[in-house]
Amino acid sequence: MKTVIVLVKHGVPPNDFPEGEMAELFSSQARVRKIVGPEHAALERRIMELERKMRAWPRTARKDPFYTGSRELAVQLSKVTGCQVITGFNEFCGPSVEDALDHAIARGTQKVVVVTPTMTRGGEHAELDIPAAIKAARASS
Repeated sequence: MKTVIVLVKHGVPPNDFPEGEMAELFSSQARVRKIVGPEHAALERRIMELERKMRAWPRTARKDPFYTGSRELAVQLSKVTGCQVITGFNEFCGPSVEDALDHAIARGTQKVVVVTPTMTRGGEHAELDIPAAIKAARASS
């Protein structure tokens, strides 16, 4: 049976992401919940644009040691288990959890094991985001 492990990590913004755009992203995320109408849709589009830019930002050990450490953990997990390991991030880094799950499924995987080493019960990612991504991946396969 071909098993792929999807290692789900949180993610952090890279150290060298433009400060103005980072501030705009965080302030927009805080404001979007309070806005209705056409302005809401425009703000959501801008948030998505900034999030895509941040997720695609080039990463190095100096710019983002968390990302590098997550990738190193994936390599070690692969060596120990003998399985392919695909890393996905809840936010700030790419690929997203959804993209990582899609990639695992597209490889003809028979079993996907989701490992979330830094998640604890009660958190929004552990309780809502990751289960929703898994449910969507199951529905699409």
